[in-house]
Amino acid sequence: MPGLIYVVSGPSGVGKSSIIQSVRQKIGGLGYSISHTSRSPRGREVDGVDYHFVSREAFQGMIDRGEFVEWAKVYDDYYGTSLRALEGPLEKGQDVIMDVDVQGAKNIKKAFKERVLIFILPPSMEVLRKRLRRRGTDDETAVKRRVEKAAREIRNCSWYDYLVFNDRLEEAVEETRSIILAERCRRARRLGHAEALFDKEGS
Repeated sequence: MPGLIYVVSGPSGVGKSSIIQSVRQKIGGLGYSISHTSRSPRGREVDGVDYHFVSREAFQGMIDRGEFVEWAKVYDDYYGTSLRALEGPLEKGQDVIMDVDVQGAKNIKKAFKERVLIFILPPSMEVLRKRLRRRGTDDETAVKRRVEKAAREIRNCSWYDYLVFNDRLEEAVEETRSIILAERCRRARRLGHAEALFDKEGS
């Protein structure tokens, strides 16, 4: 069967990147879709590892050529997932995990049948505000804007398949890991292998 797409969404500062990184260390055969962005690298971010950093003009050219399965403008920058980054691994049966915003998740949900949507939530808005301040990458005005945006994003969690609260990182990682393992064990995804065992026994 083709691979599954695991879409991980949640407001800025909720810990999506840390959860994805830890889950990938614990589960084999789980690829990661690296998004394109028009913004500049932050801190220790590396091109081709954290994002594909491209110019605004290059990003627009990819939009015009229909190379994105989803893209969005977030604040003043563009983010998108190229179709090529997904199709290759999926056709080989490899699962792919993605860090995608709400708008992108809607597009993935429409475009792919084999997908699982996971929304990461903070234990409270106050905790999220403290985490954003602790990062030290935004001034107080930007933090306020991100918290307001987070409140709007969280309202969309109702149409996701799974909700994970990131109060303690270790627990959030384990819950996300458990979701992926359970989805891999679904009857629809393993019945073909099981039927092959029946056939061999019958012969």
